Amino acid sequence: MATPEQKAAEQAKKRRPSRGASHPAVVIGNAIFTILLFLAVGGGIAAWYGQQQYAAPGPLAQEKTVVIPRGSGTRDIAELLEREGIVKNWMLFVASQQIARRGEQLQAGEYEFPAGISIAKVLNTLIEGHVVNHQITIPEGLTTQQIVDRLNTNDLLTGTPRMPQEGTLLPETYRVTRGMKRDDLLARMSADQQKLVRDLWAKRDPSLPLKSPQEMVVLASIVEEETGKGDERPKVAAVFINRLNRKMKLQSDPTIIYGIVGGKGSLGRSITRTDIATATPYNTYTIDGLPPGPIGNPGKDALAAVANPAKTRDLYFVADGTGGHAFAETLDQHNRNVAKWREIEASQKANQGAAPAAAPVPAPAAPPVSAPGAGTGTGTNPAAPSTSN
Repeated sequence: MATPEQKAAEQAKKRRPSRGASHPAVVIGNAIFTILLFLAVGGGIAAWYGQQQYAAPGPLAQEKTVVIPRGSGTRDIAELLEREGIVKNWMLFVASQQIARRGEQLQAGEYEFPAGISIAKVLNTLIEGHVVNHQITIPEGLTTQQIVDRLNTNDLLTGTPRMPQEGTLLPETYRVTRGMKRDDLLARMSADQQKLVRDLWAKRDPSLPLKSPQEMVVLASIVEEETGKGDERPKVAAVFINRLNRKMKLQSDPTIIYGIVGGKGSLGRSITRTDIATATPYNTYTIDGLPPGPIGNPGKDALAAVANPAKTRDLYFVADGTGGHAFAETLDQHNRNVAKWREIEASQKANQGAAPAAAPVPAPAAPPVSAPGAGTGTGTNPAAPSTSN
């Protein structure tokens, strides 16, 4: 039997660490292991938290549009997004970008963020460049100067544009992004017009007395100005084609206006007898055949109408009081139509005179799609004799 003293000595020996366990290298190794263990656990928690925040709904309460300026760095963008309430913390956004989408460029532009968008979706939106698209509508018949003036007043676009040639732009509705260059939009309009003209010229009526696609554009620009009714354009085109075939002057009032004011587009008053008799390169009351260039930018329908006009023998047309025109094959029939229009015009003036004075109507903010003068048409201007050369 061991004595109590022997038992105590044995227990003390067991509690005493071995020389190997107390070696400095072992102690340091244990310390490093412990630290790494804590870091691993902490890093795992941090990674889990980061993943949760990356995919979790963000703080944005309602849809919001934000413009990311050109030249902005990742931190600039992150701080902007935090100020706008898109993300909760800019540092978390930067860390997410560096870990999840490192090396992928965030693009400038105008972005629309839905309520509650996550950091993951914000990053995808900015990297993929899903910018907001806007629409700009260019009405048919405007001159090139009028189109450029419109683009210059649109604050979505940037840059000082060149002035394209008359008749080289296709009036249409175009999708643009904020910051797009005006010259880039004009280039797209020009390319679309060239393609359309090529296609229509290839499918044109082979009997047309037109020598080139440019002549088709010139005549289409006149047709565009003569009527705003789509179903009339092929008939109006037929009148001018028939006149060209017969070597008759076109006698189109819009060509008088263009010859006086050019690209400004609007005369601002009625055409006078002096205007009709004054020769300009564009005045088809004084020149033979087509003018030297377009008087505006015709749309698809006017170009298509000239490429394949209606099959008629009409040589004249005049306003009929309903917004359309009365067509005629003979001068005698045309003169009767003119007389009817003058009766309608006189009645309208009488009614206007009998009505109480009305408040002045403000001028429209922009020119209409096409603006044929009331009572105008081939050889039908009230100030002009109703005869044809």
